[in-house]
Amino acid sequence: MPSRQRAWRVREPGPMASHPLELTDEPAPRPGPDELLVRVLACGVCRTDLHVAEGDLQVHRRHVVPGHEVVGEVVEPGGHDTGFVSGDRVGIAWLRGTCGACRYCTRGDENLCPDSAYTGWDADGGYAEFATVPAAYALALPDGYTDVELAPLLCAGIIGYRALMRAEVPSGGRLGIYGFGASAHLAAQVALADGVVVHVLTRSEQAQRLALELGAASAGAATDPPPEPLDAAVLFAPVGELVPPALEALDRGGTLSIAGIHLSDIPSLDYQRHLFQERQVRSVTANTRADARSFLDFAGRHRLRVSTTEYPLDGAERALTDLAAGSVHGAAVLVPAPVR
Repeated sequence: MPSRQRAWRVREPGPMASHPLELTDEPAPRPGPDELLVRVLACGVCRTDLHVAEGDLQVHRRHVVPGHEVVGEVVEPGGHDTGFVSGDRVGIAWLRGTCGACRYCTRGDENLCPDSAYTGWDADGGYAEFATVPAAYALALPDGYTDVELAPLLCAGIIGYRALMRAEVPSGGRLGIYGFGASAHLAAQVALADGVVVHVLTRSEQAQRLALELGAASAGAATDPPPEPLDAAVLFAPVGELVPPALEALDRGGTLSIAGIHLSDIPSLDYQRHLFQERQVRSVTANTRADARSFLDFAGRHRLRVSTTEYPLDGAERALTDLAAGSVHGAAVLVPAPVR
């Protein structure tokens, strides 16, 4: 079993220019009786990691190892019968634990559990060579994808899927997607597979080109009106200023789903322009394990095109800096060197 590892820890939250992370050489983690120890094969770099590193999200665990889009190989399946064996490929996602007994958990809304815990925020995540995960929250992964392709599915994909479900776009309906990064480009493919007409609104010309390649009906600037009224919209960009134009673009009875865990301030809304005619706004809070399994099942049946940019583990700070600058094409993924 491994004795030591390299891992990135949040030394002191702050802007990426202040170098809030440090790369450590430390003892490898040990799994509890109901946990798996996995060798990290790939770990996606999510905007939530950036919020943890820069302090937009309050500190839950000092000096935490970020990363919650982890593809790993089980090297130690824990002391109890966990249902996994050494050599299994598993996913570690954002949701890490819930109480299982509160009224939210018992009605199927475990993502709202007040005692929920999260990978890379409450417990160490995947910006490392090894990680642990409660076996009950480890995810079986679909075949047909590389480790790097699978990593973004474990948050960008799952959260995008939940955001899409929250938007309640009808089959064959008209969907607006605001921002077109790691999560949005996967959610768009789910919508397109269901016959939805997708309009993408994003500042990046490169992202606009990708949207059109994937089958979007149109792609324009984030503040432009779409070419037709929308039945639903999903806001992926963490920019509160986009909420009013997204609401104004909705047809009567339309829903705006906001996918991020963090959003800048929303400007004042005009009731008649933005909310009247039964338009509504919905937030998205984490995901349930049922969401994750449903999305990964979909990904197993529909081969998704996953756009990624690879970085070595040593390049984690650079990956987050690039993400903050909006210069990552698709999803950034850390790939640790094979452990000798």
